[in-house]
Amino acid sequence: MSKTLLAATLLTGLMQPLAVSAAPSEKADRVDTIAHRGASGYAPENTMAAFRKAVKMKADYIEIDVQVTKDGHLVVIHDNTVDRTTDGTGKVGSLTLDEIRKLDAGSFFGPDFEGERIPTFEEVLDEFRGKTGILIELKSPELYPGVEKQVASALSERNMDKPKSEKIIVQSFNFDSMKTFHQLLPDVPVGVLTSNKDHLTDENLAAFAAYADYVNPTQKLVTEELVNRIHDLGMQISVWTVRKPEEVKPLLEAGVDDIITDYPDYVPRNK
Repeated sequence: MSKTLLAATLLTGLMQPLAVSAAPSEKADRVDTIAHRGASGYAPENTMAAFRKAVKMKADYIEIDVQVTKDGHLVVIHDNTVDRTTDGTGKVGSLTLDEIRKLDAGSFFGPDFEGERIPTFEEVLDEFRGKTGILIELKSPELYPGVEKQVASALSERNMDKPKSEKIIVQSFNFDSMKTFHQLLPDVPVGVLTSNKDHLTDENLAAFAAYADYVNPTQKLVTEELVNRIHDLGMQISVWTVRKPEEVKPLLEAGVDDIITDYPDYVPRNK
C-alpha cells in the first residue's frame, strides 16, 4: 500500500467518529412530533376532538391506545377501566361496544367537551389515514388474546400495512406481543415501550433489533449515549411523555427521533 493510499485510509477512519457525533444535531432538525393520546393537553385524551386538534396543530403523528370490548370490538382508550375518563365504571373488557358508546368521555376534561364518545379503532383509521401518522399502542394485550391479529386485519383491510403509503407504527410494553405483530405484518414498524433501565442493556437492545424498529423509553432514561446505541443497531427512538416546554431541548440535544407529547406546539416544527 502506498503512503498516499495509507494516509487516505487512516484519514477516512479518523473521520468516521466525527460523522457519528454530528448525528444528534442533524437529527434534532427533523424530529417528529407525536401527539400523546391526541393533543391531550388541549382536549380529552383518546377522543376524536383530541385527534382533530392534533391534526390542526400539524402533529406528525397521533398516538392512540387500543383495547377490546366484551363483544370483541377494538376501541380507543388508555386505562383498562372506563372510570377515570368517562361517567361510567367497569373494565373495558367487561363492557359491550354499545355500553361503551353510551359513555361521556369528554366531560372529565371540561364542559365544552360534554358528549365526546370513546371511538372505535376503525373510526380513527378511517378519519385520519392520510391526514397524519398513527402510532398505535396495544394496551395490555395480554388481557385480549388475538388483539394483534385484529389490529393487523383492520390495517390490511384498508391497505395501511404498506409503510410507503401510510405512516403507521405499532408499539407496546409487551415485547412478546410485538414479536407476534411483527410476524403478522413484517412491513409495519413496531416499537417496544419501557420505563425500566434494565431493558436497555446492549444485550436487550440487540434482542429488540431482531424484530423492532423503535425503542421508546420514558424521557427519564434518555441520554445521548442511549440514543447512539439505539441508532447503531439501526433502530429509532421515540420518547414519552413531554408535558413541560423545558423538557424538549435536552431531548433534541440527545438526538431523539420523535417526541411524544400532550402539547404538540411545545416541539419546534421540522426545518
